[in-house]
Amino acid sequence: MSLPGEYRDFLLQVGAGGAGPSYGVYPVRLIQGRWRWEGDGAELADLSRLAEPFQREGADPEAVQLLLSERPEEDGFEDIEDFDDAIEAWEERWESVMWSADRTVGAVVISTLECAAREWLIISGPERGRIWSDNRADDEDLKPLLDDNGASMTFARWYLTWLEKVERQLASVPAAG
Repeated sequence: MSLPGEYRDFLLQVGAGGAGPSYGVYPVRLIQGRWRWEGDGAELADLSRLAEPFQREGADPEAVQLLLSERPEEDGFEDIEDFDDAIEAWEERWESVMWSADRTVGAVVISTLECAAREWLIISGPERGRIWSDNRADDEDLKPLLDDNGASMTFARWYLTWLEKVERQLASVPAAG
């Protein structure tokens, strides 16, 4: 199993992480003879399953909507401890659906957006080399990151879009005088 070409070229020619979209590209380090990605949520990737194809389809949308409709609300409980028990039980069900390790086989987290939102690079399967957005912390499933034309973003397009945005921002800064 090898890394997608654009990402492999980035690692070889640009750097093993650092400046990039959002809070930057996660660094890759050799730790105890094994390569590891380091960053908030990087541990979510099961590196032993990178060769397995990433699955485009997530949880059944109807099951997700049903589960969301069953989410306990604090104002529906007289006793806060009863609410705590109910929300804990609901969260266990939610995590088993949305945070299953099977959901992210064949992918690694390469960047954090904010508040537990992340971006994944797909390593294997039909989506290989593309970036997927992860807003599961906000009750949304993983989805492909799309460019302005609605096309899936490859690693290079994702990174170059960020560079172009930075270039435009820098060009609009008045020169020091």
